[in-house]
Amino acid sequence: MNLQQLRYVAEVAQRNLNVSEAARALHTSQSGVSRQISLLEEELGVDVFVRQGKRLVAVTRPGEEVIAIARRMLRDVGALRQVGDEYASGEQGRLSIATTHTQARYVLPHVLSEFMRAHPGVQIELHQGNPTQCCEYVLSGAADLVIATEAIDEYDLLVSLPCYQWNRCLIAPPGHPLLDVKPLTLEAIADWPLITYDFAFTGGSRVNQTFAERGLTPRVAMSAIDADIIKTYVALGLGVGIVAQMAFDAEQDRGLRAIDCSHLFEPSTTRIGLHRNGWLRGYTYTFIQAFAASLTRETVDRALGRA
Repeated sequence: MNLQQLRYVAEVAQRNLNVSEAARALHTSQSGVSRQISLLEEELGVDVFVRQGKRLVAVTRPGEEVIAIARRMLRDVGALRQVGDEYASGEQGRLSIATTHTQARYVLPHVLSEFMRAHPGVQIELHQGNPTQCCEYVLSGAADLVIATEAIDEYDLLVSLPCYQWNRCLIAPPGHPLLDVKPLTLEAIADWPLITYDFAFTGGSRVNQTFAERGLTPRVAMSAIDADIIKTYVALGLGVGIVAQMAFDAEQDRGLRAIDCSHLFEPSTTRIGLHRNGWLRGYTYTFIQAFAASLTRETVDRALGRA
């Protein structure tokens, strides 16, 4: 048994059992991946994957345990390398962040610009996706941390650290009748075509749930993955939009008007998610506290069970 075999097993599982994709990601041959997995299965005495001919079609029950252990061992090896890098390279390294479009577009620019000026030797990588995808980046080791509003609490291997709360606003073109409705109500919004976040993304499910609790079904004309797209189609007159308050700027969005919706929806909390078994470089702690001042190194270590 060797790390290469464990890496092959984990990569095939990550690629939905597509051996050819795994081989490309690992810069090796498909036959080489298949051979090493077979050797590992022979040594363990169990099948990791279910096969139909030469195709892998499922993960066996013992295979689920093998894959989980392989991922843990590979992460621990990565942590060992990071420990060495921490003391050998000091302020040189990489910080990989998985986050949603709203965070990347409207919250992170200021934080990252300050961080990069203070740590010029640290390379920043941004991975964007929906909250579930972002969590998977951290679990697979592709990212050091996730910043999102949803999904983090659903993973036992992720520690969730609350950062700040936010709410929503309704946006509409100038002169729209909803701008004169005071106070704004869910019933009034439900009478108009609505453009809002895809329900897999931050904020979408909370909006949908709030309407449902009032027995209302919003007329969703379009769902989108980010606020910029929503604002574009609202400006075209295709509906009114509900977006995060942070995504509206009166100066930049002059062709739109906004109404505060915080009296209609419960606030949401943006969180940072960290792998319970991950190793954090010193500058990662610095970034976390720059993003949320309350998250000191001591607070983070306590949450990870290391204090």
